[in-house]
Amino acid sequence: MSLLANLSGSGHDVPVFALVDCNNFYASCEKLFDPKLKDRPVVVLSNNDGCVVARSAEVKKLGIPMGVPWFKLREEAKRYGIVAFSSNYALYADLSNRVVQVLSDFSPSIEVYSIDESFLDFSGFERVGYQAYGAEIRQRVADWLGLAVCVGVGTTKTLAKLANHAAKKSLAGADGVCDFTTMDEHELTKLFASIGVGEVWGVGRKISARLEAMGIHTVQQLRDSDAETIRSQFSVVLERTVRELRGVSCLDLQEVVPEKQQIMSSRSFGQLIYDLADLEEAVANYVGKAAEKLRAQESLAGAVQVYIRTNIFKPEVPQYQRSFTVPLPEASSDTRVLTKWALKVLRRIYQPGYGYHKAGITLMNIAPAANQQFSLFASGDAGDARSQALMGVLDGINGKYGRGTVRLAAEGVVKAWQMRRGNLSPGYTTDWEGLPVVLARE
Repeated sequence: MSLLANLSGSGHDVPVFALVDCNNFYASCEKLFDPKLKDRPVVVLSNNDGCVVARSAEVKKLGIPMGVPWFKLREEAKRYGIVAFSSNYALYADLSNRVVQVLSDFSPSIEVYSIDESFLDFSGFERVGYQAYGAEIRQRVADWLGLAVCVGVGTTKTLAKLANHAAKKSLAGADGVCDFTTMDEHELTKLFASIGVGEVWGVGRKISARLEAMGIHTVQQLRDSDAETIRSQFSVVLERTVRELRGVSCLDLQEVVPEKQQIMSSRSFGQLIYDLADLEEAVANYVGKAAEKLRAQESLAGAVQVYIRTNIFKPEVPQYQRSFTVPLPEASSDTRVLTKWALKVLRRIYQPGYGYHKAGITLMNIAPAANQQFSLFASGDAGDARSQALMGVLDGINGKYGRGTVRLAAEGVVKAWQMRRGNLSPGYTTDWEGLPVVLARE
């Protein structure tokens, strides 16, 4: 008897989830608009073109791991013809949104879990046939967007995630779709016994090592473990994972992304920064991005934190790092107000004579704008209305023409501190200048 039939026999409505995951997403986005890259090994690099953060299937076959510094791969890159790209976040985000638009036609409820993964509610679709429905999703995304996805189906989100892993590794299912709901207990036991416990959603390296020290090496062993013991030894989160592996749904679909309690913005610099003026430009830029996100969720920040640091990976040079948090006299989402206070903090913690490698800001004490409580010395409704109107115009223009079209002068123009992106691909779908050009043969 299948897991779904067994659970349905209990007299309760059984939810069914699907996880749709784009294969090698960043690398696939880079290949999408350049036919010459079709069978070439491709990697995408982290900020400042530092480390490998995404690999095409060809690179994975070469045994090149994630996180390896690019400078250590240069010889192998020449030998195998590996093409490296700087992270093109705008392109990836736009294609991710297009994937979600396609997926929304297949389910009334969808949770965008990450830039390349989405959970769909398949409850009530039994007559359609999950395997066939998953295959239809794969075909639609491939036809409309040119991207490959895998689909995993299970009665819990944890099982759907594991089914997706099985689909990607061709451990079960067919053609990139794995449906656990049609597998009987014997098939699931055999499959789970062949998968390492570290492949379970939420089981990282540290937890995996602790579980293995307890003799729990496979998914099946974790599934069979005593949930109460797991809770006492680890946490209620891992206990829920055990129950989810048994088919008991503990995690609901989150169709609405919860509002952020903190909003951070930071980057490593493309070169060491010594001057306060350059640091001020960077911090103002980070505040502008964070404030935009703050207004998007209709919230206000009650405090601002700023930090700066030298390169901790070069202990031979003088080191300095400092952070400081300042509460605001009045919660705000106005970029001008937040920038003013952030720069005050920066000037307080800045020390000359150091080469700064990174800076960042965090907006804290975030609360809904509807719950704002004005102080006795607040500027009043008129001033607040003018601020909202101005920020609305700012966000409207930047939303239409691209972020930074209108910005504070404090963010600078030259921006010598910006991160290195020497191998950046064009903005094929986000920039008119980046549109692919087809040349006709003469």
